[in-house]
Amino acid sequence: MDSVTELQQTTVEEANRMVTYFQENASNILIFGLRIIFAVAIFFIGRKVITLLLRPVDRFFKRSIKEESGHHFMVSLSKAGMYVVLAGILASIVGISTTSFAALIASLGVGVGLALKESMSNLAGGMILLMTKPVGSGEYIKEDGHGNEGTVQKIGLFYTTLVTPDNQVINLPNGVLANSGITNVSGQKKRELRYTVGISYESDLKKAKNLILEILSHEEMVLQEESKQVFVDELGDSAVKIGWRAWVATENYWTAKWNILEQIKIVFDKEGIEIPFSQLDVNLDTSKIRSK
Repeated sequence: MDSVTELQQTTVEEANRMVTYFQENASNILIFGLRIIFAVAIFFIGRKVITLLLRPVDRFFKRSIKEESGHHFMVSLSKAGMYVVLAGILASIVGISTTSFAALIASLGVGVGLALKESMSNLAGGMILLMTKPVGSGEYIKEDGHGNEGTVQKIGLFYTTLVTPDNQVINLPNGVLANSGITNVSGQKKRELRYTVGISYESDLKKAKNLILEILSHEEMVLQEESKQVFVDELGDSAVKIGWRAWVATENYWTAKWNILEQIKIVFDKEGIEIPFSQLDVNLDTSKIRSK
């Protein structure tokens, strides 16, 4: 019974302390609550203002940065900066001093930087890609480090988006892309189309070379003003390999290659030029078998 009475007394005392505290600090609590409500209102208003401000920022970067990928990157960076400013305003409304907020941001920056080293690396990589411009939106690239390839859709704050020929989407970390070798396949207006085709040793070599040269000379997608070459590339085990070189517009590379290879096969079949397959000659010594 005594323990119950003591518990009741303790509860009453704690309740009295809380009432006394609220009575003594009612004005401060009310002011803090009003600040919180005001900060929430400013947050929603700030979001609307940032959305409105991003429109002229977007137009500015579209005019000043021709590359769509760079334009997207700068807009994203500007948006992040605006939200940092909004956070500083909200902190001052709640009662946090500007100096304390700056120190907090610096401390968070160090902590986040250590915890998110990869993300910071991707952010730095995005800035490097934007400044050096080794790739641009709409260009087809190959990333040598991991074998990723595709058409650049955009370069974001942390990731570069590639679209593969079969329409798959690859989000490649900017840090990986910036620190890897990049082959820009569509960086030039024209590409050299090169290939080899094998013919049998019994086939007419000069005739085969002339037929390939004639095909290249009549192919519409081959740039006729550029040099064309047909030559013996290798004397292989089963075939004489004929190499050929021609220049085509970058966008026509694959179509031209497929057309030329198809024409070579059709013309070689028609003209009796044999394209051999790999073969192995085995000589069996029957004399030793008979002796046994």
